Amino acid sequence: MKRSFIKGKGSINHNSRKFHTNNTDPEHSHLNIEYLNENIKDVYHELFDEALARYNEKQTRNDRRIDNYFEKLLYSKQEKPFYEIIVQIGDKDNMGARTAEGQLAAKILDEYMKGFQQRNPTLRVFSAYLHMDEATPHLHIDFIPYVTGSRRGLKQGYL
Repeated sequence: MKRSFIKGKGSINHNSRKFHTNNTDPEHSHLNIEYLNENIKDVYHELFDEALARYNEKQTRNDRRIDNYFEKLLYSKQEKPFYEIIVQIGDKDNMGARTAEGQLAAKILDEYMKGFQQRNPTLRVFSAYLHMDEATPHLHIDFIPYVTGSRRGLKQGYL
């Protein structure tokens, strides 16, 4: 199983097929599986609003207050608002999407995805897709890493 982390911004719109690139086959997009497609801003509110309010209450200087945690990370030079991993088994030569081996890879990836959140409780998945409309079946898993009980900054914050 091959896993890679996206170092750039990732593309939620590409993963959800709001647009196609030249390596996708739109005629096979109906075979893709959408596991999650939540609004990232809503997930940030779910994860951080309470902790952000407690953090801001303790600040004596206005310049240390954080108005919008998502926006803060969106424009940060040190953090990213989310991370993405791509998980794939084999390659187009031995696990092509239209082959029996590719169908087996899709089943394995499906099982892997269904247990991902449970195995990784501090990685809040908000977007996940199995793509079958490219040469090789693969997963895109977009998540927000977070921690609870932090001694610095927000009591529940970004990892």
